[in-house]
Amino acid sequence: MVKPARAHTRFEKARIIGARALQISMGAPLFVTEDELRDKYIRELVQLYGVDDAKEKVVLDPMKIATLEYEQNKIPIDVDPHFKEE
Repeated sequence: MVKPARAHTRFEKARIIGARALQISMGAPLFVTEDELRDKYIRELVQLYGVDDAKEKVVLDPMKIATLEYEQNKIPIDVDPHFKEE
């Protein structure tokens, strides 16, 4: 995704992340690495699996993966706002 010309509204953001999460849940390739996911969500992995096992586990939640992709501007989805010309 190219950096948008303007900031997305909360509704656009939710739509983009939701659509990408659905794609991920259906088996689409990821645009972030496992290491990036592990670094972002290490605290949750430690809580779930403990300190030793957290380094080997990966994040499987499509919403978290899509959110990280959105934050890094890696999602190939954008909205086309219809501007009203006066």
